[in-house]
Amino acid sequence: MQIMKHFLIALTGILFFGCGSEKKIDYANLPDETLRRIADSLAHAYIITDGHVDLPYRLKVKNFRLEREYLGIPVSTTEGDFDYERARKGGLDAPFMSIYIPSSYQQKPDMGKSLADSLIDMVRGIAEAHSDKFALANTPAEVEKNFREGKISLPMGMENGAPIGNDLANVKYFYDRGIRYITLTHGKDNQICDSSYDTVRTWNGLSPFGEQVVKEMNRIGIMVDISHVSDSAFFDVLKITKAPVIASHSSLRYFTPGWQRNMSDDMLRALKKNGGVIQINFGSTFLDSAVAKANNENRQKLAALLKEKGLSYRDEAAKPVIEEFQRSNPTLYADVKRVADHIDRVVQIAGIDHVGLGSDFDGVGDSLPTGLKDVSQYPNLIFELLKRGYTPEDIEKICYKNVWRVWNKVIETAKSN
Repeated sequence: MQIMKHFLIALTGILFFGCGSEKKIDYANLPDETLRRIADSLAHAYIITDGHVDLPYRLKVKNFRLEREYLGIPVSTTEGDFDYERARKGGLDAPFMSIYIPSSYQQKPDMGKSLADSLIDMVRGIAEAHSDKFALANTPAEVEKNFREGKISLPMGMENGAPIGNDLANVKYFYDRGIRYITLTHGKDNQICDSSYDTVRTWNGLSPFGEQVVKEMNRIGIMVDISHVSDSAFFDVLKITKAPVIASHSSLRYFTPGWQRNMSDDMLRALKKNGGVIQINFGSTFLDSAVAKANNENRQKLAALLKEKGLSYRDEAAKPVIEEFQRSNPTLYADVKRVADHIDRVVQIAGIDHVGLGSDFDGVGDSLPTGLKDVSQYPNLIFELLKRGYTPEDIEKICYKNVWRVWNKVIETAKSN
């Protein structure tokens, strides 16, 4: 992998400067066409890990089964944001498969454990059914081995710790099943901590049991994911954890003032001190409050128009009204430049060692930014970063090395317990 990287950089220098790799390349001032070729090459030379891809739950909603007629779904499809062919085109090598547990499952007797097991079984089944294309991965070293063999790794993270229930032994249970990070909660407060989306503030941060969960995750070797948690829960985690944390799919409050789901500058500074990494979410709502505001206003206008005409969204007569309104008021999206703006801000506040990618592909619906509509388009972001003066070494950190550092430190911390 390192040989490939250095060969690529040296070759680029020879081609465009005629003096070998000893001269520093001014990527930002190369012609766009040239820079796009370099961006695509870097996307395939480096491992790209994405902290959050919601393929398993999307397939569950589609009643996915592993019988022969369904085997093509994760391999080649125009549905959703992820499949094998588009991942290969974009250079994606290690998408963390989200084992997503909706907050409603917290009210079930098993608190979502059976759903978590079924989604884990699905990911395992895909890897087994397509062993020439996919492989499971429980460590960075295993991802690197799969990368050398030309396979896409499918590490797993569980979004919502509710399935742990009230039994700490379930932390080890899910580790043994392949879970390598746990997002402590999701849309509602749970038995572990408060959610950024909830206003109840059941615990004012972590619960007493949640404190035990964080310590047990450190002991077992599961990354603590602080996406979705309240600010108080975030700072409680940092007081307790012995290992760096991740935000698997979050963006910055600086660009979305007042939206608690994203991270503040103070949180970034604390994350830097902890040694952790924020992986930038690609959803337009996460990226640009002006876009979200304009779309919300249009939704309100459309609702008022339909009400004025005595129609509901489901009425057949409403369809031409909705279509005409949408032609005049198209949905707005953030773009790849705004994703790069978030990366810039993390680098400014916390440094280049604390940012990664956490797209939320297949999880944010029709809100993905222009230029990053599916997993084939990571080179567009790399191109934008090169244009802004990021070096290949910087991009390598963003693509995977920063997350690898945290992941390996979590493993090391567990071994020292």
